[in-house]
Amino acid sequence: MSSCRWRPGTLRKVVRRNIPILTWLPKYNLDTFVSDLIAGVTVGLTVMPQGLAYATLAGLEPQYGLYSAFMGCFVYLILGSCKDITIGPTALMALMTYQQVVGRNPDFAVLLCFLSGCVQLLMSVLHLGVLVDFISIPVTVGFTSATSVIIAVSQLKGLLGLSFTSSGFVDNVKKVYQQIGETRLGDTVLGGKLKDVKLGPKDDKPSERQRVLMKILWLVSTSRNALVVIVCSVLAFTFHTSEKGLPFLLTGNVRSGLPPFGLPPFSTVIGNQSYSFMDMCSELGSSIVLVPIIAVLGNVAIAKAFASGHSVNATQELLTLGLCNILGSFASSMPVTGSFSRSAVNHASGVKTPLGGLYTGVLILLALSLLTPYFYFIPKASLAAVDNLRCHLHD
Repeated sequence: MSSCRWRPGTLRKVVRRNIPILTWLPKYNLDTFVSDLIAGVTVGLTVMPQGLAYATLAGLEPQYGLYSAFMGCFVYLILGSCKDITIGPTALMALMTYQQVVGRNPDFAVLLCFLSGCVQLLMSVLHLGVLVDFISIPVTVGFTSATSVIIAVSQLKGLLGLSFTSSGFVDNVKKVYQQIGETRLGDTVLGGKLKDVKLGPKDDKPSERQRVLMKILWLVSTSRNALVVIVCSVLAFTFHTSEKGLPFLLTGNVRSGLPPFGLPPFSTVIGNQSYSFMDMCSELGSSIVLVPIIAVLGNVAIAKAFASGHSVNATQELLTLGLCNILGSFASSMPVTGSFSRSAVNHASGVKTPLGGLYTGVLILLALSLLTPYFYFIPKASLAAVDNLRCHLHD
């Protein structure tokens, strides 16, 4: 009988293994707080323009990118096993969401987020995380590379100042070709120059005599997404207040305030047609399984990249990512996963614990509450440039 009982020490280990915050929080100190605060704010400045860009890539209104950017931060700081990972919208998830949203409404994206979380949670309960290790690296690299090409092509319309809706890669190329004569010079110049500004300095290595200067340049570089969007917005506002007219297409109105919190939509109406829960699931089809699996692959790959030789508990990552998506769907989130580019920024910023995500999440909530009126003047070409940077960083 006694051999079947849980020992206090064993139970404590199990709880700490599944709730990592209990391990590192008691050791938290002022130095760690400062490091996490700097990293969290830096990542927050990165995710704001990325979130707006990824929502547009997913065929959603810009605010949905910010709705998707904070819940994962709060969940991962409690259950996450890697201090560097930041959970939120990514180009890959946005692209896969777009296939389900085009011609429909945002309810399908939110329901896909909820169902993806349920699938990931079920995989965690069944301890299927070990299966992730059986998927070869060449398969993952090939999939990611193909996605980069698709994303780059999908943003051509933004970089060229064109406006149309496409149903896929081939249709996108076709419509760009048909409307190439309508290219707006202002958007093209702006988007092209922003890509040069963003990609130019990333490979520079500081020398001994340039450490202070390069540290400043590094701070500017890590927040370059936010900086170029701010500069472009000021430029667009200047044109708006003058009588010369706007040379750029703008983001337009972004819904202000926090997202509507509530149950994910289990039914919806498009035009005069009603969709039940089963109808919506039928429309989503295989994406209910593919999206969560791809999300897990990306998240575990990032965890391994920053694990510094330590083993990665894929089952724990499944549990955490599943809860991020389930709880995120209550805040109108689209499917989320770990972001490699933001995790790299987090790591380079000197993050010490997952608590850095708290400051990122709070910054996003403040942006939703206070800054959305100013997002109106963000040029679409600048957001397209943010999306295309992803192709270089393998987000």
